[in-house]
Amino acid sequence: MVFSSIIFLWVLLPCILLLYYVSPKPFKNGILTVFSLFFYAWGEPRYVVLMIFSVLLNYGFGRLVEKFGKKRWLLALCVTLNLLLLGYFKYYNFLAEVLNPLLRGFDIALPAIQVTLPIGISFYTFQALSYVVDVYRGENQAQKNPLNMMLYISFFPQLIAGPIVKYHDIEEQIENRTVTLEGFSYGVKRFIFGLGKKVILANTFAEVVDAVYAYQAADVSQAMLWLTALLYMLQIYFDFSGYSDMAIGLGKMFGFTFIENFRLPYTATSIQDFWRKWHISLSSWFKEYVYIPLGGNRRGTARTYVNLWTVFLLTGIWHGAGWTFIFWGIYHGFFNVLERCFLGKWLKQEKFRPLAHIYAVFVVLIGWIFFRADTIGQAFSFIRYMFVPHSAVVLMERYMNRKLWMFLAAALLACGPVPWFWMKWKGRVLAQDGSVTVASWIGYMAILWFSILLLVNNTYNPFIYFRF
Repeated sequence: MVFSSIIFLWVLLPCILLLYYVSPKPFKNGILTVFSLFFYAWGEPRYVVLMIFSVLLNYGFGRLVEKFGKKRWLLALCVTLNLLLLGYFKYYNFLAEVLNPLLRGFDIALPAIQVTLPIGISFYTFQALSYVVDVYRGENQAQKNPLNMMLYISFFPQLIAGPIVKYHDIEEQIENRTVTLEGFSYGVKRFIFGLGKKVILANTFAEVVDAVYAYQAADVSQAMLWLTALLYMLQIYFDFSGYSDMAIGLGKMFGFTFIENFRLPYTATSIQDFWRKWHISLSSWFKEYVYIPLGGNRRGTARTYVNLWTVFLLTGIWHGAGWTFIFWGIYHGFFNVLERCFLGKWLKQEKFRPLAHIYAVFVVLIGWIFFRADTIGQAFSFIRYMFVPHSAVVLMERYMNRKLWMFLAAALLACGPVPWFWMKWKGRVLAQDGSVTVASWIGYMAILWFSILLLVNNTYNPFIYFRF
């Protein structure tokens, strides 16, 4: 189940909100836990047991680590079991595909197993690991109540696609939180805003992108290939940031505060800057639990470059079991190392700022082609024909209409200019009178109405990060 579904918007969400607010405080966590498990089981009834097992496994390791102290073998065992669990369900088929040709000479072959990827396994596995590591480091005590641990991992707003919530950021909120009218109001508006980004913009762009990628790149005009690359760059941003907005909004409705996951990433002036603004919860997780433990930048220049490339290789692998994701991770690692070497000094100069922005957007746009493509070959073919003049049968006029051009313009403005203007003038605008508040609610209701209208009339509602 996704948040942008009619059954969730009109049935499940009102029910859980009503039940939560009429229940006494001692029952609230239990109600959220039961509903979260129901929410997950709706789409993955078989794998809810797997998630419960993961929760109990890491709950047990947390208690053991606290009891026996800093035993490296105990932490290593916990990490190994979690990664084996993730590896089997997410990477087994890919590993079999890669290794079987190499093992053929030894008359050995990994058996073909039909393994279905459990929804959200990458997200809840990382959350569980961060909890045990934090206990090992002494940054927080082990959770004594297994139901609270279950809520931390399974809480439905961030269960499917994040943001990745570290335990030390939310520990206090599990035990003690309050919901104010202001916070609830903010949560509702944030949810509607995210829903609009997902349904109105991301879904609209997705239809065109999926249609174009079904063709051979040679059959698509240069202009359409460039436009498709731009549309996918916007699609993945509004899809994922929209989901994060909805998750943050839902959390606020129940008194939880999650970290921001996006800060206008397409305003970046370098690839390093981009990763400080894109999927922030994942970037901070890798920094805190991989990059720094590897030595960060404290063990010399060469080791720093190796650590950076390792992190981005793992980032690519985390996103998916395929060469396209691995290449995408290595690709971003290359530009991060390049900027560390010398390029970053130039990009930081004020006189190069416009060029720095163009450079960052271009590198990211090309990278997204590898992320979207089914194969490495398809990605390179797509890029080749973006730069090579050729005759084509799929022209821009086939898909581009007035509505799409209007949505494209709105999306480009929403990626930077409009939020920048709002942050700069928000104080002055809101200080005028209360009519602004009324007008803003009318705007949010219009977004909600239009989003629901699109959902009712269109069954096309993909979600990119569902597969992670």
